[in-house]
Amino acid sequence: MIRSSIPADVPALLDLVRELAAYERAADQVEATEADLTAALFGTEPRVWALVAEDGGQVVGMAVYFLSYSTWTGRPGLYLEDLYVQPHHRRRGTGRALMAALAQRALEAGCARFEWSVLDWNQSALIFYRSLGAEAMAEWTTLRLSGTALGELATWAESPS
Repeated sequence: MIRSSIPADVPALLDLVRELAAYERAADQVEATEADLTAALFGTEPRVWALVAEDGGQVVGMAVYFLSYSTWTGRPGLYLEDLYVQPHHRRRGTGRALMAALAQRALEAGCARFEWSVLDWNQSALIFYRSLGAEAMAEWTTLRLSGTALGELATWAESPS
């Protein structure tokens, strides 16, 4: 069963985030807390949402997403931040059901695109996403500012030289 997350799902969502990070060889990089997820998903102005997959009343998968915007299309896009299904629940259609529910939400929101990133070494995910009809955006490179570099750039905005 796929449904929108509720506040009671936050502990399970954080566990899934940690499982995903471990799978992606980055377990030490998870800083989020239950309070962080609760504020992001259920605060006064949520900017991120989550769907959960349940089996027997247990949360076994998640899709965390937010809306973006394309100046080229003049319409919003749906960006999938994280998709994760516990290993023993894979190959049962759970991931496809989560992705289909997101595609439906994207269309309902008037989105022109549904996008996400995947690690280049994650061949099983790449095969799965391609089976859905997704295309790799080979000409694009994801860039990131964080930590010290983010702080330094923000400081420069205060007093450009």
